[in-house]
Amino acid sequence: MLTDIASSTGMAALFLLTYVTAWYLVSLALHRNDVADVAWGLGPTLLSWWLVAQAASPKTPALLVAAVLVTAWGVRLSWHIARRNFAHGSVEDARYAAWRAEWRHFAVRSYLQVFLLQGFFMLLVSMPLIVLSVWPLATEPFALAVGALVWLVGFGFEAIGDRQLAEYLATPREQRPPVMDTGLWAWTRHPNYFGESVMWWGVGIIALSVPYGWLGLISPVTITWLLVAVSGIPLVEQRHYGDPAWDDYRARTSAFLPRPPARR
Repeated sequence: MLTDIASSTGMAALFLLTYVTAWYLVSLALHRNDVADVAWGLGPTLLSWWLVAQAASPKTPALLVAAVLVTAWGVRLSWHIARRNFAHGSVEDARYAAWRAEWRHFAVRSYLQVFLLQGFFMLLVSMPLIVLSVWPLATEPFALAVGALVWLVGFGFEAIGDRQLAEYLATPREQRPPVMDTGLWAWTRHPNYFGESVMWWGVGIIALSVPYGWLGLISPVTITWLLVAVSGIPLVEQRHYGDPAWDDYRARTSAFLPRPPARR
């Protein structure tokens, strides 16, 4: 069965290669590389249903559940980012604009370092789906139930955290506190990132319902590492260093794992 998993992984890689290349062409047409942020959620979503179509019959109940959960994650996230990044009069996200100014041979480098790299991480994140697609039936329904419950907790954190932040940003600057530190944001500085990580741990647990499901844990390990150490928390927080209000918030609030708010 390891050979079947390897074969399914190879086909998924080709699917994602085509997918990110199409988005790269869109980025050239729009002169905006921040379309990659919109593409992130939709990639595993489309791949999940392609894997459902490719899977042997009868369809794996665990795979169908995982595909539905990933779709809910991906569609909500991509829609949220698209509304934020492409509001009327918006310009390219500052991260990508800076790279556009700094990188030589930007068109080539952006394909390799933004889109192909993103496709590689999509493949790693999608490992639970790939493993589930190989097996005709789940053998551990308990893992399926626990994984779905864990996913729901993560979805709540991400969706509620994003909504709270959007309401804060929609308030005129002079009428809002200098730092968002209420609601879930009082428990963790990044409830949306925590929620995303927990969702993928839930999908990884669902993969444990089939043999070799432990390979699916590559997904939550990868996404947690990216959010905590690479492209999530570090990139967001470096913009706030030296701000007294932010430094105070940072000193009393957990970076990732929620914990009761510390007293001021």
